[in-house]
Amino acid sequence: MSQPLEAFLAGCNIIAFQKNDYPYGMCCAWAQMVDTDKITLLLGSQSTTAKHINIGDEVGVSALSTGQKAIAWQLGENHSEEMNKLVGIPIQECGSAILIPGAKVLMICKVLERLVLTSCPNDYLFLFQVISYRMDTKKAFLSAHKVLDI
Repeated sequence: MSQPLEAFLAGCNIIAFQKNDYPYGMCCAWAQMVDTDKITLLLGSQSTTAKHINIGDEVGVSALSTGQKAIAWQLGENHSEEMNKLVGIPIQECGSAILIPGAKVLMICKVLERLVLTSCPNDYLFLFQVISYRMDTKKAFLSAHKVLDI
């Protein structure tokens, strides 16, 4: 194989929220819309952000647009317990949800389920209810393939 498989559009999605006066955030490529008002994100159990998400929490999910590669890198490195990964990034707070202005899609979501998959016990699959969203149809999604230069 001369070229890496790009079977799906693996986007750069930021999940961010505030809990106990501390901001958590991370970049996630494993996201999927599963209904007209529900999305899933697969987050690694090593993730500090994932460890602090509970059923009933409201979080922000921002599907980044092209031109936001630096934000994807900043939120994709390190762990939230090691540093505030949102420092220097423009944010919009909506209650506990944190959104990234300029993203193609901005969603405020409520956590419905936190599942541990038997075949992937080191990951959490979260199901979210989309409470509200804003979408900029003029912008294109930032592809994880472009961030990683593959």
